[in-house]
Amino acid sequence: MTVIESYADVVRDSGTLRRFLHGLPGVDQVGAEARAAVLATRSIKKDAKAYALDLAIRCVDLTTLEGADTAGKVRALCAKGRQPDPTDLSTPPVAAICIYPDLVGTAVRELAGSTVKVASVATAFPSGRASLSTKLADVREAVAAGADEIDMVIDRGAFLAGDYLRVHDEIVAVREACGAAHLKVILETGELSTLDNVRRASWLALLAGGHVIKTSTGKAATSATPPVSLVMLEAVRDFALATGERRGVKLAGGIRTAKEAVRYLVQVNEVAGPEWLDPDLFRFGASSLLNDIILQRQKLRTGAYSGPDYVTLD
Repeated sequence: MTVIESYADVVRDSGTLRRFLHGLPGVDQVGAEARAAVLATRSIKKDAKAYALDLAIRCVDLTTLEGADTAGKVRALCAKGRQPDPTDLSTPPVAAICIYPDLVGTAVRELAGSTVKVASVATAFPSGRASLSTKLADVREAVAAGADEIDMVIDRGAFLAGDYLRVHDEIVAVREACGAAHLKVILETGELSTLDNVRRASWLALLAGGHVIKTSTGKAATSATPPVSLVMLEAVRDFALATGERRGVKLAGGIRTAKEAVRYLVQVNEVAGPEWLDPDLFRFGASSLLNDIILQRQKLRTGAYSGPDYVTLD
C-alpha cells in the first residue's frame, strides 16, 4: 500500500478521490470467503477462551434501538452494562451503551462514575435520508446531552451513485459536529452489493476522519458477515500502514453467540493484528450477544450450563 503523505492530495476533487478508491486492490470474493472460513475453524480452549470471553464483553456496545424504548429500559440496560453478571463481580463491564439521542441524558446519569461510555446513533439513523443540516442537528443534540461516541450512517445512495466526494464531505462535517466525541461510520455493508464496494467505503470513511468503521445498522436484512469483517479489518490495517494512524472496526447485527464473537476476535488478531484486540479499536454492536457470553462464562467457572432463564431479557 502506498504511503499517504496528505489526505488533502487524495480528496482534493471528485476525480482524484474516485481514481484513488477505484485504484485500490480488488477483493477476491472466493478467497475472502475461504480465508474467513479457515479462521473460523481455529479452536480456543481453557484459559485462552476465558480471556476471549472477557475481552468480548469489554468490546460490547450494549444496544437498544427500538421505537418503544423507554427511560426505564435504558436505565436497566445501563445497570446491566456496568455489571453484566451480578452473580460474579469479576465480570468486566461493557464498552458502551448505544441508544437514540433523546435517551442519552438518561444513560449519562446512570453511567456516571463508571467506565462505560454512552454511544448514540445519529444522522437520520438507520436510513440516512435527511438533509445535512438535519443530520448535523441530530449529532449536536446527542453530543450536547453528553454522548461520548456517535454512530452515523453514510448516504448509501450517494455512494452507490459514485458521488464519493459528497459522502466524504458529509462525514467530515459530522466529525466536526462531534467535537470531542468519537465518530463511528456505519457503512451498511449489506446494501453495498460487493466486497470491492466495502473496501472503497471503508477507505472513504477512514480518509474522512472516522475513528471507527462499522458494518451495519442492524436494521437491514444482511448485517455483519465474516468476509465483510475481513475486508474491513484489512482496510484499517492497510490504512495504519499507509498513514501511521490506527482506526477501529465495529461489527453490528446478527452476532448472537459467544462462539461467533470468539471467531471474530480470532479474525481481528490474525488480520489486523493483536493491537486491535482492544475496546478502543474493536467493538461488537449487540443486544442478545452479551447474555450468551455470560452463560458461557458461567459454564467455564462452575462447570454447569445455567440456561437462558438465568440472565436478564433486554
